[in-house]
Amino acid sequence: MVDSGVNDRSEGHSLGMVCVLLASILWGTTGTASALAGSVSPLAMGAASMGVGGLLLAATSAPQIASSSRLLAASWPLVIVGGAAVALYSVAFYTSMRLAGVAIGTAVSIGGAPVASAVLERFLDGRRLTPQWAAGATLGVVGAVLLSFARGGDGGGESTQTAAGVLLGVLAASTYAGYSWTSHRLMRLGVPSRASVGATFAVAAVVLLAVLVGVGRPFLDSWTNLAVGAYLAAVPMFVGYLLFGWGLSRVASSTATTVSLAEPVVAAVLAVVVVGERLPWFGWAGMDLIVACLVALALPVRRRPAG
Repeated sequence: MVDSGVNDRSEGHSLGMVCVLLASILWGTTGTASALAGSVSPLAMGAASMGVGGLLLAATSAPQIASSSRLLAASWPLVIVGGAAVALYSVAFYTSMRLAGVAIGTAVSIGGAPVASAVLERFLDGRRLTPQWAAGATLGVVGAVLLSFARGGDGGGESTQTAAGVLLGVLAASTYAGYSWTSHRLMRLGVPSRASVGATFAVAAVVLLAVLVGVGRPFLDSWTNLAVGAYLAAVPMFVGYLLFGWGLSRVASSTATTVSLAEPVVAAVLAVVVVGERLPWFGWAGMDLIVACLVALALPVRRRPAG
């Protein structure tokens, strides 16, 4: 006889992975889209996309935030830490790529997130990491590094500048993992995903919109720049983080950050198909490793029958 509870958990896990994967696909379009607005700095791109996108998330989640106000008030440190993590991630990720180059910045920021997330869960939640997750994460991180360096046509500058970019990449990976952990923790406390994501991004939006006021002038230089900013805020950030929030309500944050390694695969495919970039063999090998990572995480974990 099949345990319906096990089936429900398996279906929920699968749905959560699909939501995170769809979010990663949307995030993977940001590089191609931002290339259309080359005069806008990476810092302005990050502030606009996550600041305005965060404002949309907060506004459209207002009813859920209001209905969960008591839980959110009781858990305000998680909301503040999560919001600060989102704001820091946006600034650190884009600035890391500017200082260290796209290859190194992406490899450290995206490839390091699953490791940072696993460390948080291990020490803050006491969660044991399964051999299946470890194998999948290893494949994914190695694949992300290979793919990032395959696409890195622009290297970093001086060694000091590159080192600063690497440190910012570590900060980006850690803050991305921090946001995933705080949001997952809020949901475990009973806060719905919409309320958790909306409240967290409301905090981040306050900071990022202030940054945008100072650096966002290039968005007004052309309709193309403005359209790119609107797309980044509405689709990859607004819709993407809604999907990511739904996924986090069904899977562990370490699994979610590992599945999001699909983002550089989508970015690379779009760069080849749309922009016309060429990808060397080790770039395709990196894509294969990330796909293998996703397959490994999607397979159900076999449990020994009790008794």
